[in-house]
Amino acid sequence: MSTIEEGALGALTGLSLGDALGMPTQSMSPAAIHETYGRVDTLRDAIADQPIAPGMPAGSVTDDTEQTLIVADLIIKGRGRIDSEQFAKRLLAWEDDMKSRGSLDLLGPSTKLALEQVRRGADITTTGRTGTTNGAAMRVTPVGIANSPEDIRRLASRIYESCRVTHDTTAGFQSAALIATTVSLGLEGMTVRQALSESLRLVPAMAAPGAWTPKASVPARARQAMRLSEEFSDEDDFEHHLIEDCGTSVESNESVAAAFALAWRFADDPQSALLTAVNLGGDTDTIAAMTGAMTGACTGPEAFDRALCSQVASISHLDLQKTARSLIALREQNAN
Repeated sequence: MSTIEEGALGALTGLSLGDALGMPTQSMSPAAIHETYGRVDTLRDAIADQPIAPGMPAGSVTDDTEQTLIVADLIIKGRGRIDSEQFAKRLLAWEDDMKSRGSLDLLGPSTKLALEQVRRGADITTTGRTGTTNGAAMRVTPVGIANSPEDIRRLASRIYESCRVTHDTTAGFQSAALIATTVSLGLEGMTVRQALSESLRLVPAMAAPGAWTPKASVPARARQAMRLSEEFSDEDDFEHHLIEDCGTSVESNESVAAAFALAWRFADDPQSALLTAVNLGGDTDTIAAMTGAMTGACTGPEAFDRALCSQVASISHLDLQKTARSLIALREQNAN
């Protein structure tokens, strides 16, 4: 990768491609994926009884990309800041729109619980205190693009703005911070493994806002998963142990950890990282999206299959280059 602009586009491209590749397999078991699709190695139509995205055409993105673009739009309009009240309103409007279209791809458990409280008039500074799932991490990539790691306090503050309403816990913040910081470091020219390692050094040192929860530490689980990715040379063995020993659920200490393991193992082959992710079962689209964002930030969009990326952009009506340029402009303004 030669430019920050390529890294920004790579992050958004990898996120959307991973999301679309995982769309037809999300919330399914590995056995059900194999029985239904065989080994998923390209964009596929979702089957009619897919539990989240029934019948969606190949190349369709899900809430991961759509909420990422909401965050990006709020950052751009807010000149770098995310207004919490506007964010809550946008997420509620997004879900209402999805419901009106008959979609089952709605808000995740932590986000839904928090926003139901917002609908009832709750103070938005209190609504995210149980959120430990990956909703904040899946949509935080624009924060990493718009903010340089040189000012780590500002980066941490912007990350917190993106997760406070729905994921105001240590786990929620640290999961989002791991993704955003890795993306931000990638744009500075770090390799995938350098960015992952440095993110795991920086994030635990951040003053982590939010409520304490008894869940396992997200950075600690990410380190364990990365070690797991080096332990097994056979791909089947690696996938089996990632599923069994790490987990692939919506909990951030499983799905973010799995994304770190995949990015580390396939640092030189991000396309294979995404294809492995979408066959694992569980929260496949989000794991693949986060993996794609981190690896794409370090490598640029050329690391991913160009034809598949074009198909996703066409089917899902995405203009990622425009979004990337606007976010980079903010990053450069902050640096001046």
